[in-house]
Amino acid sequence: MKLPQIRMQSQMAQIQIQQTRARQEIRQPKADLTIQQPAAEMTMNTTPSKLKIDQTKAWEDMNLMHIFKRNDRFAQEGLAAVKEGMARRARQGTALMKIENGGNPITTQAKANSEEPMKSLELTFIPSTFSVKTSYQPSQLDISVKTNAPIIEAKSNKPEISYIPGKVETGMKQQPSLEIDFVNLHRGDE
Repeated sequence: MKLPQIRMQSQMAQIQIQQTRARQEIRQPKADLTIQQPAAEMTMNTTPSKLKIDQTKAWEDMNLMHIFKRNDRFAQEGLAAVKEGMARRARQGTALMKIENGGNPITTQAKANSEEPMKSLELTFIPSTFSVKTSYQPSQLDISVKTNAPIIEAKSNKPEISYIPGKVETGMKQQPSLEIDFVNLHRGDE
């Protein structure tokens, strides 16, 4: 005898998940940088040097002087000669007044007045030592420097960001099913 049976065959559902990953890209452009260095400003001022040479004394030593100076010298020498002559005559007059004291003042005075003094032999065309006077004032140098600061300009650039969002897709990979079958239900099937 066959007993009636219920046969069940089931298939489980299967879920399918498909995922697309998100993508993010970040690019950082370099900053724009400009640097300018203005040149320094430099000024130089120079006062000229001065050299003074005074040869007046050297020319006078060589007897080559200006006519006004020569006239002054001749006038001084003439005045000194007159004073010396007056003093000599006064001395000789005093000696003659005292002739009674003895001595021979007339012959002594005649001999002194008749003889020229000995001329000295000397070189008059060579100036004396250190007769040329010099003075020197050195030049002055004034240097002025003005430095200029560098001009720096920096411009930062924003980062470039691109983003593609990810996706998750779900679906049924396999549908659920249930099959029910009945076996041996009818008696006539024996």
